[in-house]
Amino acid sequence: MNAKRNTSHLSAIFGPLEIRVLEALWARGSAAAVRDLLPQFPGVAYTTLMTTLDRLFRKGTLSRFKDGRAFFYQPVASHDELMSQLAGSALSTLLPGDNAAMRPIMSMFVDTVGQRDKALLDELEKLVRARREALEGKAPR
Repeated sequence: MNAKRNTSHLSAIFGPLEIRVLEALWARGSAAAVRDLLPQFPGVAYTTLMTTLDRLFRKGTLSRFKDGRAFFYQPVASHDELMSQLAGSALSTLLPGDNAAMRPIMSMFVDTVGQRDKALLDELEKLVRARREALEGKAPR
């Protein structure tokens, strides 16, 4: 099983129980019904867990299928894929349409990445280079 992930970055979008449910489903690696997950949530009522799964389904975070009388749920994306989608959504909201107005935001982003981890700057540079080459129709190096 993978080490527990830091999920504090999800708390702006999801409630504490929703985050725990997502973590349980990611760790499980397969679809689960409410009854399958309930033992991992002592003190949480069956109906509360069912409502939480349904809420995540309605948010588009989980898919579901019916087998008999029970719905089975599974994440539509891995943790990393979900984080990428959320970051892309937040970034597109922040970025103005005017290229000149984007410069301070991009500069702040690069500064923040550099302050956090200098190796990430190298990774960012590689990603920018690969994206530029893909846009130009070249295969990345």
